[in-house]
Parts: sequence; C-alpha cells; structure tokens
Amino acid sequence: MQQTQLPQIDTLIKNAKVFNNGQPAVIEDVAIAGKRIVARGQNLDASAAGRVIDADGLWLMPGLFDIHTHYDLELEIAPGLPESTRHGTTSVVIANCSLGLAFGAQRDGTNDPIVSCYARVENIPKHVLRNCADNIDWDNPRDYLNHLDKLNLGPNVAVLFPHSMLRIDVMGFDESISRDPTDAELQKMKGILRDALREGYVGFSTDALPFHYLAAQPHCDKTIPTQFAKYPEIKQLAQVVREEGAVWQATPPKDSVIGTLKTFLLTSGRLYGKPLRTTVVAALDIANNWRISGLAKRLASILNSSLIRGDFHMQALGAPFKVWSDGAVTPLAEEIPELRRLNETDLESRDERRAILNDPDYAKAFKAMWMKGKQGWSLARLKRKINLEDYAFNRTLADMTIDRCTQTSWQGMTFQELFDRILAFKTGQLNDFLPAVPSDEERNLIESEFLWIADEGDFMLQMLRSFDNDLSWSTVTANRDMKTVRELLMHPNLLPGFNDSGAHLTNMAFYDVNLRSLQLAAQGGDSDVSYMVKRLTKDAADVFGVEGGSIDEGDIADLILVDPKTLAEYDADKHVQRVYRDEFSHEQLVNRSDDVVKLVMIGGQTAWENNAFSGDLGKTPMGRLLRSTASAK
Repeated sequence: MQQTQLPQIDTLIKNAKVFNNGQPAVIEDVAIAGKRIVARGQNLDASAAGRVIDADGLWLMPGLFDIHTHYDLELEIAPGLPESTRHGTTSVVIANCSLGLAFGAQRDGTNDPIVSCYARVENIPKHVLRNCADNIDWDNPRDYLNHLDKLNLGPNVAVLFPHSMLRIDVMGFDESISRDPTDAELQKMKGILRDALREGYVGFSTDALPFHYLAAQPHCDKTIPTQFAKYPEIKQLAQVVREEGAVWQATPPKDSVIGTLKTFLLTSGRLYGKPLRTTVVAALDIANNWRISGLAKRLASILNSSLIRGDFHMQALGAPFKVWSDGAVTPLAEEIPELRRLNETDLESRDERRAILNDPDYAKAFKAMWMKGKQGWSLARLKRKINLEDYAFNRTLADMTIDRCTQTSWQGMTFQELFDRILAFKTGQLNDFLPAVPSDEERNLIESEFLWIADEGDFMLQMLRSFDNDLSWSTVTANRDMKTVRELLMHPNLLPGFNDSGAHLTNMAFYDVNLRSLQLAAQGGDSDVSYMVKRLTKDAADVFGVEGGSIDEGDIADLILVDPKTLAEYDADKHVQRVYRDEFSHEQLVNRSDDVVKLVMIGGQTAWENNAFSGDLGKTPMGRLLRSTASAK
C-alpha cells in the first residue's frame, strides 16, 4: 500500500484503534503538528515525524471531560491538575454547585465568603481557602477569565457562573442568606449574568441540596446563599441562560418531588419557546432508597419527551459512591441534624466536638437518631426494611469499614465486627474471635472507654468521642450494583460525570471515574465503547457549549492512549491511597490508575506518558480556557 506523504510533523501515532465521535472504531494513524491534528488515516508516512509512537493494541480517543469539579481553588496552586491528568482528563468544568471565584475574594471585613462557602460544602481545609483568598487580585467576572487565560493550565478549563457568589456581590453576604432580592437587585443580577455569559462563561450554576451549609460563625446553621433563592428568582435567571444559549447546572430540591418537577420544567422548549440546556446532579442508585435511580431516569425521559421538548441531562457517577468519613466530618453527615451539629463547630476543633458529644441531652438525641428504624415496630422500621429511608447516610454497621484508627488492630474491621468484638470482650466470649487474646493496648482501651456500651448507638457515640477525626471509615452509600450503574451510564438522557474532583480531599477519590465508565462500557464490546467515548468527550463538550471532544483533522490535539487489557483488569478499590500534597499542606485521597493511560496530550504537548508526568505540566501552558461557543457568535 502506498504511504501518504506528509509535511514535517511532531508526533505520529501508528496503528491505534481510534474511537471518535461515536463512529465505529478503526485502526488508523494520527499525525500531530504543533497544537493540531494534521492527518488521520492508514499507513501514514513516518519519515517526516519527529517521533513515532507504536500504538498497536491501544485505544486512541479524545481526551476525557470531567463535567463536575471544584478545581477553582487547586487551579490557583497547582494548575496542572495532576490527579485528573494522569487518568486521561484533558478538560474540566469548574464553579459547580453555585460556588466559584468569579468575583474574587468578596471579603467585607466581617465575612470571608470563600472560606465560609467552601469549607463544609466541599471539605477543603480552611487554611487552603484563606491562602487562596489572600492571593486573589481580581474582583469581577471578566478579569477572572483573563486570569485563568494566563495560568499554566494542564487540562482545559470551562467556567460556570456561580449563583451564590452572584447573590453575595449584589446583595452583600449577610443579606444574601436572609432575604429575597429587591426588584432592582434581581435586575442587576440578570444584567451581570448576561454579561458574564457573553464574556465566555459556559453557563450558570445553582444548588438546592439541603445539606450544603456555611462554615463560619455566626452562620453555621445556614445554607449557602443560592438556597435562599425562591422559584421566581431562579426562573428569571434561568431565562437569561436560555436566551444566551448557555447551560444551567443545578441540583434538585431533594425532599420535594413536586418542587423538583416544577423547577426542571424550566428546561421546556414547549413552555418557554426554546429549550434550556440543563445538567443536574445526580442520578445515583441510593442503597437506602431504591426508588431514586428509577425516578431520575423517568424524570429525564419526561422532560426530554416531545411533549415537554426539554434539553435535560442528569449526571451519573460511573462507580460505587464510596465515601470516607473523618470521624463525623463527612459530606453525608450534613443531612442529619445530630451529625450536622458536630460539623457546625470549627472543623479543626476537637474540644468543641467533644463537649457536644459529652452533653447528656445530645447523647440521648444521637442515640435516638442512630437507632431509628432499627428496633421495635414503626413506620421508620418498615421504611428501613424495604429500603425507602429518608436519609442517604448509611447507618448499617456492617457496611462501615475502618480505614484508619489509632488502635491499629481495628483497621480493616467493619464497625459491626468491632461492635461484636467489644460485646464479646465484655462477656468473656472472645474465643470466637481473632485474635482471641487482645493486646494490652486494646484491652486498656476497651476497659477504659467501651465497657459501658449496651447497643450500637452507644458504640457509635463512643467511637466519635474516643477518636474524633483520627478515625477514618468508609461506606458505599450508592451504586453498589454495577449492573445498575452501567444501565445509568448507558441511558441516553444521562451524562457520565459527577466526579466532584478537587473537593472532599479526604472523603472521596473519583478522579478515575471516567476510566471506570469506559471499563463498564467495554463489557458490551467496541460499539458500547464508542458510545461511551462520545458521551465522555463530544457530548460533554456539546452540553457545556465548548469546542473539543473530537480528534478530526484540524482539531486541537487533546487525546489519550488507553490500554484496554490493563483497563479491563483495573480494580479501583485497590488503588485508592492517601498522599500528602505539599500544595495543600494536607492529605488527599487519590487514585492511581497507572498503566491504564499510556499517553495524555493536551494542545499537542505531552502531559503524561509511561506513568510519568511531563516536566512542563503546570509550568507552561498546555490547556486553554474554553469559552462558550455561544459567546463567540
């Protein structure tokens, strides 16, 4: 076969199985010169290439989009975003859930909004947040985009416009969490939002999850500003988004089916003349409530029907929703008042939490909460038995595994195993357990702190008293059945995402979830892989209204090579680890999918290859600011 002659090129990738834009996979070569793909085809001439990569047996595809991140802060200290880059992510969407840096620090002398809004909602250490706020030198949405344009970006960045910060800018912090805007204030919000979308913000983010609370006194009992917005405010702001052709990212009012339907009917093209592109967090198979995933699919189908004519995309997590808790500090605890009270203290203050835990009235309320539905006969007991509980938080001891504890012999046990062991110690029945003879350290601990417990409510209360956040434990709250997860991912009205990258530093590790989505899709062969690649790339780009997501001639060379054999064997649970990040002066839970992604190129530059980062990642610009394509028209 005659070879196709090419001009001088930088990189030629040979013999790869190419997945692109939902097309059937094909064995091809891809040539890159500068930032762009200059040729695709079979048997391309390698003589003009600066380097040749033999990709025989590997998958070549566009770089993956992470559509739900909170990288706003990390971009300021580590713009290469290494924990996403290593997994093949080349584009991220920031400022989700109404929180972002569009208006700068927004400090007013008494309030520090970045610290107050982010610390509990996204479980980011306060010192990281304060340092970020200290170094901010912009105070308006246009200058923020210009600032991002100047960073040494690894992955490309698309920015949503954050509702909480918009409210703070127009109304002031204290007013934003205490009242409705005046007509003049609402008109000002609409004008600022419209200008921001025309500058290149890809959309507008709001939030209605009832457990997103502020982290600074005297406001710890209040939710973030967006949650004080009533339907008329949301409707008017959403109309601006519709008119500008942008996307609305939202979360549903968790406890109101009617409220959810009313809110998301705003997507309707039939009711409002033009569909509003809407992406919503999240479609999960909740372990305590089997109805949720079905409701998510039905809602998406109804809103996208010919009757409603919506443009509605629920985000689906392609992995078990495994969450780690540092004592009582966990995002899931916020939905339960008794646990939320422990998070209303300064997150670094053990003494404040200990005082609450030792209060007799609190202990009584805690026990009542923990034992609700677990004994006797009641509606709560029935709902628990048939998996229709009100809380997503899992209170089943057998599902809770100790990851880290100062009593190291307990690490790896479930709470149920430990609870049974302590009861056996009390009754002298440890011969049924291993080790049957406790160490002196364990014996002293049980005798001094645990002999009083009578039930699992006592046990849980004492675990929090004894160890505080030196105790780290994990549980899978949702997405336990991978068959159901795959069904959610493959549903045409759902969009793979909701990774929460950059948030919950010690509570979640979902940086690799796009790869896990590919892994699940591969069970159906190449056609399903092709579908999933399109969902993780071109469809994501289209929903958020930005360029990218394909690797055709002339496209920016954002691409990755994946080893399908290593991907098939990848076990994410075995690759979660804690690392100390100098950038945060703090630990972080991360994944290591090394050997799965062989190459990551961003803007034609190598960011990751052969299990190592390029020395240029985060030091020179690779990615770019992805401005809304609607803003360019």
